[in-house]
Amino acid sequence: MKTYLILLLAIAAEVVATSALKACANFTRLTPSILVVVGYGVAFTCLSMTLKTLPLGVAYAIWSGVGTAVVAVVGWLVYKQQLDLPAILGISLIIIGTIVLNLFSKVSTH
Repeated sequence: MKTYLILLLAIAAEVVATSALKACANFTRLTPSILVVVGYGVAFTCLSMTLKTLPLGVAYAIWSGVGTAVVAVVGWLVYKQQLDLPAILGISLIIIGTIVLNLFSKVSTH
């Protein structure tokens, strides 16, 4: 359970960092630029910590899949970016794939 909490922190940090990329304006704005650098630092540190107990493919699939879906939602909510039906369908498939991987795959339990 602790591993998944660390992975959740890695995902949250990556989402913050990726979301701040747009606001940092090519690293010309200090606060968003700091969020990008620190966020990715925390994200990769936490992700590497999960690899002690989770297989690389599983940890990365969860991290990137959930992160991608959440960043898309942040883009919609914060930056008013539109999500069309194919985008919503794709995000849904990412979420479903992550759930299937965790609930049914024997790989995720080592």
